[in-house]
Amino acid sequence: QVQLVESGGGLVQAGGSLRLSCAASGRTFSSYVMAWFRQAPGKEREFVAVITWSGDNSYYADSVKGRFTISRDNAINTVYLQMNSLKPEDTAVYYCAAKTYLSNYFSPGEYRSWGQGTQVTVSS
Repeated sequence: QVQLVESGGGLVQAGGSLRLSCAASGRTFSSYVMAWFRQAPGKEREFVAVITWSGDNSYYADSVKGRFTISRDNAINTVYLQMNSLKPEDTAVYYCAAKTYLSNYFSPGEYRSWGQGTQVTVSS
C-alpha cells in the first residue's frame, strides 16, 4: 500500500480558491489511480474527482465539475485538487485515496489507501 498525506485545507470565503495536495510515499506512485473524496458532518463520504495513472484522463462529480481540477506530478509523487468558486456546501474533510485499477472509481469501498484528511471550510 501507498502512504498518503494531505495538506492545503483551510478557511476561505465563498467564491474563493484553495489547492489541496496529497503526497505519496513509495516508488510506484505512477501505478496508482488517485482520487479525492470528501465527507461533511453527518454525511457519507462522497466522490469528488479521480485521475488516471499518467494523468491523461480525469473524472469529476457533477457537483464540482467546472470548478475543481485534479492533477498529478508523478516525478514528485503528488496529486493536487485545485478548487475554485468555492461554495459553503463544499465544506468537508477532504481525503485522497489510491488504488491500482480504475473501475468503480466513485466508490470509496474500492480504495485501500487513504490519507488522514484535511479540513476545508467555506464561509458564506
